[in-house]
Amino acid sequence: MRGLVASALAVWGLSVTQLSHAQANYPVSAQQKATAQQVADTGVPLSELAPNAPDSYTVKRRDTLWDISKLFLKSPWRWPELWGMNLQQIKNPHLIFPGQILYLDKSGGKARLRVAQQVGTTVGPNGTVKLAPRVREGSLDDAITTVPVHLLESFFNEAVIFDSSEELLRAPRVVATQEGRVMLSRGETAYVRGDIGGRRDWRLFREPKPLRDPTTHEVLGYEAAYVGTLELQREGLEGTGADGQPVVIPSTFMVTSIRQEATTGDRLAPVPPREFDNLVPHAPKQDIGGQIVSIYGESLSAGQNQIVTLNRGSAEGLERGHVLALWRDGVKTKDQTTGQVIKLPDERHGLLFVFRVFDHMSYALILNVQEPVKPGDRFTQP
Repeated sequence: MRGLVASALAVWGLSVTQLSHAQANYPVSAQQKATAQQVADTGVPLSELAPNAPDSYTVKRRDTLWDISKLFLKSPWRWPELWGMNLQQIKNPHLIFPGQILYLDKSGGKARLRVAQQVGTTVGPNGTVKLAPRVREGSLDDAITTVPVHLLESFFNEAVIFDSSEELLRAPRVVATQEGRVMLSRGETAYVRGDIGGRRDWRLFREPKPLRDPTTHEVLGYEAAYVGTLELQREGLEGTGADGQPVVIPSTFMVTSIRQEATTGDRLAPVPPREFDNLVPHAPKQDIGGQIVSIYGESLSAGQNQIVTLNRGSAEGLERGHVLALWRDGVKTKDQTTGQVIKLPDERHGLLFVFRVFDHMSYALILNVQEPVKPGDRFTQP
């Protein structure tokens, strides 16, 4: 039985040791098992292949599964079908390593992507190279990722939407600074009041601003300016002393990183758990549409690899990993033959990748785009 398992894993370049590592760290839900069973080994129709899809490709450092899938597919979000997704890949899909050779199997009228290595010597008059399945030994840390995670990592700490302005106002706050300084930099001390519950790592925010739906103008949430991070040095005490007088000793924190200088009145929020390891791009199962609410930061428009907020969240069916199509509204112009005012058709011009979801809002990365993205622009399922 172990030999059969190892043979099956060889197709995916995964060793038995790595399998147990992946299973231990990436549990699979019943729904994910059903998805895996549905797409395993089915492949995609040959008509879905990109016009210039290569017969083989050697994986390079900094590649992502999204990049590679774009080489082979017209619709890269259909990559699970192309790769014949197995149960391990549902939660940890990046089990492909730099230097491995991927080859396109078109047998049975369906396309599948396999992992192999060269064996033997070049054969045939046209320089054909013989390929064979490969068992990969190595750390999962060396594997390529599904999407450019390095562009998103900082935003999991920095980008957060609060349900109400009161949520942040009730949070622990900086009440004093080292030696009475007005502003604090990295490595300096801040004194904090509020319930910290023994947590060690915190983020610091300032000035929550309302985010409104572009059409209804309803407030969907509050986005606060990210200041930096703090680390607890010594927990404080608030209570009543033996003489019946109140005792207030604030907690002591050290500023560990800074985006802008910290000051009194800034509010604390816990550092969220690391959750970007298992981002798997996929299309929504149901029709969904909405609008861009804002561009993260101070920009008025955004391009590729920038972050935008959406007016849809988990309550409307969005989830982490969803790929969405961006649309540009058709402009109004004149019929050059009659002078009548007409509206040109809306044009699809880019893709979004949803990486963080709240109740009624989400953050998304612009994967690619032809024109600058502005608040109010539309998105739909791809």
